[in-house]
Amino acid sequence: MNASFPIARATAGTDTAVDRVLFVDDDPAMRESNQQTLELAGFRVETAASAAEALERVPADFEGVVVTDVRMPVVDGLELFRRLRERDPDLPVILITGHGDVEMAVAAMHEGAYDFLAKPYPAERLATAARNALDKRRLVLDNRRLKRLARDAGESLPLIGETPVMQRLRKTLGHLASADVDVLVLGETGAGKEVVAQALHAWGARHGQPFVGLNCGALPDTVIESELFGHEAGAFTGAQRRRVGRIEHSSGGTLFLDEIESMPLAAQIKLLRVLETREVSPLGTNEVRPVDLRVVAATKTDLSDPAQRGQFRADLFHRLNVVTVRIPPLRERRDDIPLLFSYFVSRAAARFKLDPPAITPAVRQHLRSHAWPGNVRELMHYAERVVLGVEETAPEAPETEATLPQRVERYEADLIREALARHQGDIKATLQTLGIPRKTFYDKLQRHGIDRGVYVPPPTR
Repeated sequence: MNASFPIARATAGTDTAVDRVLFVDDDPAMRESNQQTLELAGFRVETAASAAEALERVPADFEGVVVTDVRMPVVDGLELFRRLRERDPDLPVILITGHGDVEMAVAAMHEGAYDFLAKPYPAERLATAARNALDKRRLVLDNRRLKRLARDAGESLPLIGETPVMQRLRKTLGHLASADVDVLVLGETGAGKEVVAQALHAWGARHGQPFVGLNCGALPDTVIESELFGHEAGAFTGAQRRRVGRIEHSSGGTLFLDEIESMPLAAQIKLLRVLETREVSPLGTNEVRPVDLRVVAATKTDLSDPAQRGQFRADLFHRLNVVTVRIPPLRERRDDIPLLFSYFVSRAAARFKLDPPAITPAVRQHLRSHAWPGNVRELMHYAERVVLGVEETAPEAPETEATLPQRVERYEADLIREALARHQGDIKATLQTLGIPRKTFYDKLQRHGIDRGVYVPPPTR
């Protein structure tokens, strides 16, 4: 991994890094010396002896930057810059000039050139310019990928990510949205359960109707029944006016019940009846009102496990569990972290009216090594602090405090995940990479809690 590249890779073994530098110069000695300088700084370097050769090597969405000498025969560096700019206006081009060309280079920067270096320049100046240009290039390419995701997802970003598990999740949500069935969403804190519920609502036939949410863990037992089922005036002390409950208000739309595992037992019994009859009876009246209901319930607890279910009714679980959607925690899709982080940085910079900051080595290390127990929400808040310049990232304590066997186990699990990701879950290819027997491989999957299925791309239609 290149220490000088910003967010080089979320997980070693992937090849999505924007760390390429194309160095263009007709002088072989200059090409060789500058290639060595950049490679020592940690970049992947390609060279070209002419502008024509460089143009052949720069495809659309080139994952890198171009450094070119100005003085070259046939087509000079300035003309190369202009042709590259026509191809991609956001591609950073760094110009190398002699003293007599500085004024020309400054004029080129007004046209959009990223930077220029006047000969002779120190090696660190070249490396710094390339590193900063790659920071910019990474953000541009990530934003383009985000726009493509938004277009493919129907002009929204329900769950950002390009890993196989996220592709499969988005495809599943698309199918479920039109099916109009009750859904149970299982995911850790901050994983995006409400975002999934909103996607199911927005992509289905109910999108023009109300999306009504209620956090079952945020209300006291004495209030939640009134919030859910509504009440008539005088139904209890303080009920001065009639109130339409969340269930009735969501009729025709979607009712989202977050932290369903926290719902009081009495409310569970009444909710079960509503789900079975599709009728609601507000407090203080015998009147029964029909409701056109779709329920999306979310939980961070595996309610299928009696040991975890606790006081939650098994019959209510089975009634809600028409379809269960599991949202993978961020640690199971680490390759999505750079894309997510770039998106949150761009959004925070726009919100706070600030320029996106340069990504420091400490931030890159934190993105790679942190466990992200708060998942996407934690990553979003971290990006906001980085943009505001108030984040002081310290070394990860768990890594330094772990015992040698723990660190070996963690490293082994990472290698297995990397091999699975590289081969998209293909068993034969993964076994060849790891060089272990099939039985040993499956034993290790079980010991490390690795689900091979999350690395298998969804089938194409």
